[in-house]
Amino acid sequence: MVGILCIYPAIDVHAEQVIREEGIGSQLTDTTEDRTNIREPGESDADELKELNIANTVTITYDNGNGEINGALRILITLTLIALAPILILLMTSFTRIIIVMHFTRNALNTQTAPPNQVIIGLALFLTFFIMTPTINTIRNEALIPFDAGQIDQAEAVQRAVKPLRDFMYPQTQMKDVRMFLDIAQIEWTEEDGVDAIPSSVLIPSFIVSELRTAFIIGFLIYVPFIVIDMVVASALMSMGMMMLPPTTISMPFKILLFVLADGWNLVIGNVVRTFY
Repeated sequence: MVGILCIYPAIDVHAEQVIREEGIGSQLTDTTEDRTNIREPGESDADELKELNIANTVTITYDNGNGEINGALRILITLTLIALAPILILLMTSFTRIIIVMHFTRNALNTQTAPPNQVIIGLALFLTFFIMTPTINTIRNEALIPFDAGQIDQAEAVQRAVKPLRDFMYPQTQMKDVRMFLDIAQIEWTEEDGVDAIPSSVLIPSFIVSELRTAFIIGFLIYVPFIVIDMVVASALMSMGMMMLPPTTISMPFKILLFVLADGWNLVIGNVVRTFY
């Protein structure tokens, strides 16, 4: 679609005057002796212009100089945002932490593909939308709506849209990760400078590293009770001489039973969501 819009040939439009006398066909107005303007530009006075409803020069101003974006350019921007949307969702929201914790939970239960990947990803997306709703509303009210109304330009709209994301990422980012990337980039920064002094190129990777660390810590805490069950079952099988029977086959029903009795999904999902508040 973008390629078609880019290579679509330009069409030249000319004003024409049809002269039917003596069988003469249509010709351009600027190549005939009979021209559309009765005088040279600038010679008519205000009364004549008002009477004839013509003007020597025409100036069109739309919405105080801020018109709508060209249709082809709007489509190009939309397709670009769609291509970047997965990266923004994966790395600049709560999606990373949630999907990793869900993955650890499934592996700890040893249920292989239950719940399936589609369910885990869908659950992570809806939880991400729930957590990011205040940030999304702020971006919409402060950046998207004013930009669409022509009140701000594109540069200011991008700056306003990035600020709520930065305000969300900074509290979830550990300071040692920020300082690590600041040292690598050789950027001087102190806590007195505030979050606005941290470049986005530093804050975003720091946030990603912090999210990975937090998700793995939560995953370890989820694994601990299930490892205890595996050890108990393995010891019982060894004491009975059933060494050829895989302990995971026997322990999996006990894991599921413990998870259900403890209302595990409520505990896991509820506590993961609360880590962002």
